[in-house]
Amino acid sequence: MLRFLPLIFKNTVRNRRRSILTVLSIAASICLLGVLMAMYHLFYFSEPAPEKALRLVVRHRVSLANFLPAAYREQILKTPGVQDAMILQWFGGIYKDSDFKNFFARFAAEQDRLFRIYPEYQVPEDQKQAFLRERTAAMVGRPLAERFGWKLGDKITLIGDIYPVTLEFTLRAIYDAARDNENMFFHYEYFRESIPPSRRDRVSVFVVLADNAEVVPRVAKHIDALFRNSPQQTKTETERAFELSFLGYLGNVKLFLLAVCGAVTFTLLLVSGNTMAMAVRERVREVGILKTLGFTPAAVLGLILSEAIVIALAGAVLGLLFSYGVCEVIRQGPITFADLKALTVPAVVSLAAFALAVFIGVASAMIPACSAARRSIVDCLRFTD
Repeated sequence: MLRFLPLIFKNTVRNRRRSILTVLSIAASICLLGVLMAMYHLFYFSEPAPEKALRLVVRHRVSLANFLPAAYREQILKTPGVQDAMILQWFGGIYKDSDFKNFFARFAAEQDRLFRIYPEYQVPEDQKQAFLRERTAAMVGRPLAERFGWKLGDKITLIGDIYPVTLEFTLRAIYDAARDNENMFFHYEYFRESIPPSRRDRVSVFVVLADNAEVVPRVAKHIDALFRNSPQQTKTETERAFELSFLGYLGNVKLFLLAVCGAVTFTLLLVSGNTMAMAVRERVREVGILKTLGFTPAAVLGLILSEAIVIALAGAVLGLLFSYGVCEVIRQGPITFADLKALTVPAVVSLAAFALAVFIGVASAMIPACSAARRSIVDCLRFTD
């Protein structure tokens, strides 16, 4: 079949407008599929970073809207296999106004434990000490500082929405991290003393650092068993599982992604099938001429299928290029319900896209190609539109 490549390529561009539109249709579909499959791979198949594998999150068994007593931390620290544990309290609040562009994560944390539990947060030693010493100090990720033009020493004011307080901070440290780098951290004690006494000592989550990855499942079971008969029961899960739980607020994300991918694939199959049926119908008489020149039905079948595969692969290449660009744009956006800073099109997704393109090419052209290959020479030459 390789010797017929010039003929195959010539046939793919004989109707340039139709070929270009078909390639663009396939490219748009493959682009969408590539981005969706990249998200699916990131959420459910990518390996967590080594430091994430050691961290667990302890929250109320019912939901994050329910709080746990701060005293639970001391009992968690006594659990075998626990290296450290800290309070991490979501503050929320409003920076400047309620516009979404000014949204970012704001946490009250126990600053003396923060760097032990999150060793990937890299901060110059002088900035680190300034953050630890000052009661109203704040630390932010570098992308967040660049986004708002913050510099060390700047004042940052947050107006509470969950809590009826207005807190003012001085930016003392800017941390670098490969991921999870758009957060703001400030002292838990400053936050605790600022809120009404009735709401103190009530915590959203505890972040636990395990000794090693092997003990993580056992630590999670032990902590939940520890508070099983208490009024506020806990749910302990890995940090990655905790992050994925936020996707649950959007519904069955896994089913949604798979359903969209299936619908796009089916639509792509219909579009490609219609295009190939038109192309074969226009060339039935040419098929008869090829057969008079000695082309076997198998050779005719191979030519038509190869033409469809070439068009589909061209669309797949263009679509994957588009999907790389879309992923790059998404990575530049703010972190919302999920951290998409590591979103990229992995090799397995690219291979799946090429395999899908081959399948689409073969499936869309199989019926018209078989019909043309079965026609006799006389039927082909007598064929009229």
